[in-house]
Amino acid sequence: MSADPAHASVYNKDNPFLAKITENRVLNRPGSSKETRHFVVHIGGSGLTYKAGDSLGVYPENRPSEVAELIKHLGATGDEPVLLPKATAPITLREALTSRLALAGPTSKILHTLLAKATDEEEKAELAALLQPEAKEMLPNFLDEREFVDLLDEFPSAKLTAQELVDHLRKLMPRLYSIASSPKQHPDEIHLTIAVVRYTTNNRERHGVCSTFLADRVKPHHTPTPIFVSHSHFGPPEDTNRDIIMVGPGTGIAPFRAFVQDRVASGAKGRNWVFFGDQKSATDYLYEEEWIKYVDSKSVTRIDLAWSRDQDKKVYVQDKMRENAAELWAWIKNGAYFFVCGDAKRMAKDVDAALHEIIATQGGMDAAAAAEYVKTLKKEKRYQRDVY
Repeated sequence: MSADPAHASVYNKDNPFLAKITENRVLNRPGSSKETRHFVVHIGGSGLTYKAGDSLGVYPENRPSEVAELIKHLGATGDEPVLLPKATAPITLREALTSRLALAGPTSKILHTLLAKATDEEEKAELAALLQPEAKEMLPNFLDEREFVDLLDEFPSAKLTAQELVDHLRKLMPRLYSIASSPKQHPDEIHLTIAVVRYTTNNRERHGVCSTFLADRVKPHHTPTPIFVSHSHFGPPEDTNRDIIMVGPGTGIAPFRAFVQDRVASGAKGRNWVFFGDQKSATDYLYEEEWIKYVDSKSVTRIDLAWSRDQDKKVYVQDKMRENAAELWAWIKNGAYFFVCGDAKRMAKDVDAALHEIIATQGGMDAAAAAEYVKTLKKEKRYQRDVY
């Protein structure tokens, strides 16, 4: 279902399609500590094609209130012309801060600039102290807790020009989200499952740039949203007789909703086994009604659920894998594909460790032989990961 080169869409990363979001709803039930939303993006008439396993790129805009605050700290109007790297013509400061540049992620470079421009002795002393070699270990934490607006706020005597600030800001990059639908069921739509990011650092509320752009500021059916399809090697096996095991806690469930839709639409004979986990079963079972229907209709052979906050001892997807070690090994030994999607830092590592352990114990192998077996699974594309 990838684009036929002869009929490829004119829209891509460098020329995004202005799509309309037609649905934006919260998937968690009241009482959840999470905010996970389901979005439907209309791509009819764009010529864009996708397959289960692909991602959607979204170009966000920064929050108007954050842009306004930065402009105010500069003592600017927003109409000042600024030149971006590789640009041939200037644009306004407001446009640059709204849609071209990232307002977070300051580095020590800005501190050097502020030190050179500061006129207040206390501010100069604080900046100099931060840049001393002995502050090297604490500096990353200091910067991690701050965005550029915090630094302009904390060192007000350092007056930067619009161009000086812009020269320190990185390009605002598109965000990629795993697609949660199959084109076999939704050719004119792309569904997304997104955790909306909101948190506090340095006594200031922070907002995930793209997740809150989609959740709060894109008006369904109205706001044109620049998007493109990012094609991936991640995806269900072409041989629909193969069994597949899918491990996707939290928003990691997105591509597996697409996989199952895809396999149901193509009448796949292979079995589907889903591992899903989140905090609480009562509030965080994403797409619960759909999964129940799939299990009832035997489209999903089994679904194993891990709820980390429903009992004193936290239970995760890798614990459920270990509980079902014998059956999991039987599926893999008989040719099943194993897929993982979600958090790269911890979950994917823990799932990988559990997989190695299950193959070793159930397959009667030592650690080296199990590692070799896993390597072969990867080589045969039978172990695939979409982690972030």
